Amino acid sequence: MKRYLPAVFLGTCVAAGVQAAPNPNIVLIVADDLGYGDLSIQGCKEFSTPHIDSIAQAGIRFTSGYVTCPVCAPSRAGLMSGRYQDRFGFSGNPEPGAKWGLPAGEQTIASMLKATGYRTAAFGKWHLGEDAPYRPTARGFDEFYGFLSGMHSYFKAEDPKWGPIVRGDAEPAKLDKYLTFKLADEACAFVESAKDNPFFLYLAFNAPHTPMEAPPEYLAKTKQIKDRRRATYAAMVMALDDAVGQVLKSIADAGIEENTLIVFLSDNGGATIDGSERNGSSNAPLRGSKAQLWEGGIRVPFFISWPGKISAGQIIDVPIISLDLFPTFAALAGTEAPAKADGLDLSELLRGEIKNLPARDFFWRFYDTQAAVRSGDMKWVRIAPDRGLYNISEDCAEASNLIDHSGAELEKLRSLWQAWDQKNIRQILPQEK
Repeated sequence: MKRYLPAVFLGTCVAAGVQAAPNPNIVLIVADDLGYGDLSIQGCKEFSTPHIDSIAQAGIRFTSGYVTCPVCAPSRAGLMSGRYQDRFGFSGNPEPGAKWGLPAGEQTIASMLKATGYRTAAFGKWHLGEDAPYRPTARGFDEFYGFLSGMHSYFKAEDPKWGPIVRGDAEPAKLDKYLTFKLADEACAFVESAKDNPFFLYLAFNAPHTPMEAPPEYLAKTKQIKDRRRATYAAMVMALDDAVGQVLKSIADAGIEENTLIVFLSDNGGATIDGSERNGSSNAPLRGSKAQLWEGGIRVPFFISWPGKISAGQIIDVPIISLDLFPTFAALAGTEAPAKADGLDLSELLRGEIKNLPARDFFWRFYDTQAAVRSGDMKWVRIAPDRGLYNISEDCAEASNLIDHSGAELEKLRSLWQAWDQKNIRQILPQEK
C-alpha cells in the first residue's frame, strides 16, 4: 500500500519508499443569492436538491459559515483575495461599465495556485472588474467563460444592460442553452481536459440571482408552489442542483474523486427585501436578507468534501468565513498565503487532526450605515437605525435583543469593531479621482 504525505510537505525531500501525495484538485462552486434555507439538507421541504446535498453528506456542513459582505461583488472580492475587501476599498457592487475592480496589487486564489503549477479556470459570473487589468485572465485564470458584470440573462448571449457572454479575454461567445447548464458543460469539459494534473476550477453560477428565468421543464415541476416568484426561484435552484450534479459526475467519471476537494457556498444570503434583487428565496431560520448584516445576509450554506481525507456526514457549528479558503487552499497546495491575508488555514480541521479552531473575531461593514462583529457567541450589529446585541449561538434568528442589559459586552464588541475598522479604507472609485 502506498503511503502519502500531507500536501503541506510537498516540495520538500521525501524519504525513500514514501510517495508524496499529488496536490489535490480544488473545485470552488459559488451560488448567487441562494437562501440559507433553500436546500433540502438545510431544511427546505418545497423542493429537493440531492446533488448539492451530497457535497455536505460526503464531508462537512458548516452551519455557521459566513461571507464578508451581504452583496455580490464585495463578497467575491473577499473570497478571491483572502482579505476583508474593506482593506482595499471594495465596498460596493461595480455598475455595468465601471472602470474599477479588484485592485491589481491583490493576489488571488487563482494566481497563488497557478504559481504552484495548477491549471486554473473560471466559469460564470466574475463581477470583479470589466476592464483588461481586472479580467479573470489577468488575475491568474488560464481559461474563462461567462460574463464580467453583476447579472445576466439566462437565455441570451447579449444582455442589453449587462453585456455579452465572453470567453478568454472578453471575446464575445455563444450561448447555445440555458446558462446554468452551459456553465456546467464548460466545467465538465475543463475537468476532462485537466484531470491528469492539479487544477483549480472556480464555478461561479449566477443562479438563482435575478432575472427570474427558468427552463420550462423545471417550471413544470414547481406548479404546486402558489407564489409564482418562489416557484420560478425553486425551478432555478433545481436546475442549479442538476448542473452541480453534472459536474460531480464528471469528476467521478474522470476517476479523480479521492484527490478533489469540493467547496460549495453562496456569495451572500437570499434576496428577500425590496432593493436587493428580490428573488423569492428564504433564509429561514435566520433574520434578514441580502444587503443586510443580519445573519440572513451573511450566513450561507457552506459545505466542504474530500473523499478519503474528510470524514463524511459531519456537521460543524464552529464559525468559519470565506476568507479561510485562501490560506486553506495554499496549505493544501504546499505553499503559503500572503502574510496580510485575513483568513485561517482550515486544513487540519478538515482532516480531523483538530476539533476546534483558535478563538477569533469576525467583522463586517457595509458602507457607513451597517456594521457587525461576532466574538464567540455574541454578535453586535448596527443597521441604521436599528442596533442589537445577540447571543448568536442560541438565537440565530436575532429575536432577543440584549442591548439594554449587557453594557460591558456591548462596549467590548463595539470597541473591537472600531479597532478593526481603523485599518480599512473607504471606497475609492478610479473614475472619481
